[in-house]
Amino acid sequence: MPSKKTSSAGQSAPAAHVIKKYPNRRLYDTDTSTYITLAEVRQLVMDGEPFVVRDAKTNEDLTRSILLQIILEAEAGGAPMFTEAVLTNIIRFYGNAMQGFMGTYLEQNVQTFMDLQARMREQSKGLTPEMLTQLMNLQSPAMQRLMGNYVEQSKSMFMQMQEQMQKQTEQMLGVFGLKR
Repeated sequence: MPSKKTSSAGQSAPAAHVIKKYPNRRLYDTDTSTYITLAEVRQLVMDGEPFVVRDAKTNEDLTRSILLQIILEAEAGGAPMFTEAVLTNIIRFYGNAMQGFMGTYLEQNVQTFMDLQARMREQSKGLTPEMLTQLMNLQSPAMQRLMGNYVEQSKSMFMQMQEQMQKQTEQMLGVFGLKR
């Protein structure tokens, strides 16, 4: 069972697993005192367990690198989530002025989708697989409303991102004495 630590609000929160990565590429879970595989780290993600991966020598945070490795393995596993076009477009954002905005936009959009999925799961409790199939086939008003809300939230986030970019551009032009 994960250990607990007390937050500043006095609430008990699960402590993050500390995983050390050694030069031989092995991962060591300090909570369980065992070596673990990338598949087991993926399971921590799937279970919603907080964790951090640190280099055993330098203590550098390697969590992002390990998460990217998990994604790479999943993508190579046969049923990729990202098309070549999506990956190409993501690469184009690196070094672009929009890079920071795109990361935030993607993060918020994925969270909105996760929230939608949770609402759908909650609303479908008690439905048999047959009933759920019929519901999906009927394109029920509830389903249309949920998807409509998702699209609207996504559109709203994109508009906010555009407004932030426009403000920053105007500020930058103002610094150089240029006005729009």
